[in-house]
Amino acid sequence: MSVPVIAGVGTAHPPSVDQHELWERFFSRHFSGTTRTLAERIFANSGVSRRQAAVSPLIEDVSDWPTERRMRRYQVEALPLGKEAVGRALTAAGLAAGDIGLFVVCSCTGYATPGLDILLARDLGMAPATQRMFVGHMGCYAALPGLGAVSDFVTARGRPALLLCAELTSLHLQPSSARVDTQQIVSHALFSDAAVAAVVVPGGRGYAVREVTSVTDTSTADHMTWDVTDTGFRMGLSPKVPQVLSTHVQGLVDDLLARHGTNVSGVDGWAVHPGGPRIVNVVERELSLAPASLAASRETLDQHGNCSSPTVLLILDRLFRAAPSPRRVVMLAFGPGLTLYAALLERHA
Repeated sequence: MSVPVIAGVGTAHPPSVDQHELWERFFSRHFSGTTRTLAERIFANSGVSRRQAAVSPLIEDVSDWPTERRMRRYQVEALPLGKEAVGRALTAAGLAAGDIGLFVVCSCTGYATPGLDILLARDLGMAPATQRMFVGHMGCYAALPGLGAVSDFVTARGRPALLLCAELTSLHLQPSSARVDTQQIVSHALFSDAAVAAVVVPGGRGYAVREVTSVTDTSTADHMTWDVTDTGFRMGLSPKVPQVLSTHVQGLVDDLLARHGTNVSGVDGWAVHPGGPRIVNVVERELSLAPASLAASRETLDQHGNCSSPTVLLILDRLFRAAPSPRRVVMLAFGPGLTLYAALLERHA
């Protein structure tokens, strides 16, 4: 069987916006009364300095747009962003679009038919026989089941596969007249836009995907939600999420590593999805990691915010470009369910 190896990663970002400027010029007026005081504190403690927005509220306020209008704009903005990320990943891997056997797209911030998978396959020149899969509404952890799907395809078929995660959370700014709670403020303070693509090939140089695994605590299914409303998608984010992660993350990671004859001390690269500062702190504490171990996660949160599904791939790209690059990497991402996903990667000659 073929060893699935990540041979190229490509990233794409819309224009960057300063977090303080976002607060001063828009959100300080979007919120009012005691809510404004709470929101200011949450924005200041978000761990985010800059974010990217395909639709910046400093230029265009979409908060009162109906969902239909937001979905039409999603296609307009997501297609060129996805094309840029895929193009860079293919170039890094030394492949053409026509070489791809399976194309997986993950996105929970917009829907259309034909979808991004079909439109990008057409515009990039993928073969008519290229298989496609669209993964929606898995949220922040979708990159890892997506990576698992392309890796399984490469192993079984011996052909290259491509994963794209593309999210435009800026389209889901909620109206100031809507019910405003702490969860909503947190999502407005954290979320950002990005697209990241990864090419997985049978063997060669790169990082081998050794295993993708998960655990879901369905008793806490209401802790993280993403509801379709008449004014876009509304995030629900319980403050109890870090507590649930603390219950499960050590067992998930220890079991994964034990199956491959190693433990936490044998991992020199950590790509941990920064759902927020508390999430990163919980993982650091439960796995007894040195603060430097999660520097790439904190730096990504600081410079890019929480981009939902592309975020863990942004961190992975940062680790790959480090000098020296890590020998063994654990990826962790969390989302609705409440679900924890993990993957083990190892440098492959």
